[in-house]
Amino acid sequence: MNFLVDEDVAVELDRFLLQSGHRPVRVSEVLGYRTDDADIWDYACRNQLIVLTCNRQDFLALAGESPETGLVILHRRGTRQAECQHLLKLLQSAGEAGLQNNINFA
Repeated sequence: MNFLVDEDVAVELDRFLLQSGHRPVRVSEVLGYRTDDADIWDYACRNQLIVLTCNRQDFLALAGESPETGLVILHRRGTRQAECQHLLKLLQSAGEAGLQNNINFA
């Protein structure tokens, strides 16, 4: 799966996604730093990337009730390892079909 990883997500999750066979793309790499959330969402929709973010409020509003692409809201945990574990559980249970055009929480 292809992910657009927001700036607020730890880089350890990029490594985890790569090791799990996915393709993470950092917002800062393709859009620069401090990019407006609406521009991030638009880019993800146009490029069919699943947005991975900790920014619940803004991205839930952008996704609305019928998201054009997938959205994964990552809850911050005490450790990066715990964040990776929760993301792994979501990836295993939802799969690509469950992430596309849906809102998920990890």
